[in-house]
Amino acid sequence: MKALAARRHHRLAPLVLLLLALLVTGGLYAALAPSPATAASTPTADDVATGEKLFQASCATCHGLNAQGTQDAPSLIGVGAASVDFQVSTGRMPMQANGPQVIAKPPQFAEEETRQLAAYVASLGPGPAIPTDEMVDPSKGDPANGMALFRTNCAMCHNAVGAGGALSKGKYAPDLRETSPVAIYEAMQTGPQSMPVFNDATLTPEEKRDIIAYVDEQRAGSPGGAQLGALGPVSEGLWVWVLGMGLLIGCAVWIGAKSS
Repeated sequence: MKALAARRHHRLAPLVLLLLALLVTGGLYAALAPSPATAASTPTADDVATGEKLFQASCATCHGLNAQGTQDAPSLIGVGAASVDFQVSTGRMPMQANGPQVIAKPPQFAEEETRQLAAYVASLGPGPAIPTDEMVDPSKGDPANGMALFRTNCAMCHNAVGAGGALSKGKYAPDLRETSPVAIYEAMQTGPQSMPVFNDATLTPEEKRDIIAYVDEQRAGSPGGAQLGALGPVSEGLWVWVLGMGLLIGCAVWIGAKSS
């Protein structure tokens, strides 16, 4: 103890104390810091190579051998993994027939094959990545803020509760209540077909998650009773005027007939 007391005035003592403090702080942070979000699996060179073979066998006819695009399909260079994952996992690609809008259908590729295709296209140029589990977790979002954001940016096409709706020229906005959180996030990132792109400067990742949380709450149905198709005043007005008023008129006629 006397030896330590004698050296506490040494000119290097402050430096030693600083180093000890940094070591203790670093150790505590490593032990107590929250673990980072689970990232989407990092593709390997084998994934890219297998994805290239899948692409050349199933996609190159329309998009070109090097995904450079043709007169029948756009270039995929720079679209990113998220775009491929959205189109392929929802069955929109490969497309079966030309039409006003590419229709979702059962996927043609397994999950691993879709991931490999996405890895290959992502290797051709930078673009939006597939979101992590935490980024699309509805339980971590704020549904109230999501409602405000959704009704400002999405409701004009997808309906106030995400039930979808008709657009021009034979197109339509799909029902988001039947869409997975990952697909919703990827659609906001990539803007498929008639949908605009909501990049991170327009809607932050946290705001995208809030929107997903709001849409997820709509899956449980309306707490007020029958949803009537979730079409708002159209179906509600039809119910009131045709059924409600019709019932009242029928009762009035019946009462008048009985009194005469």
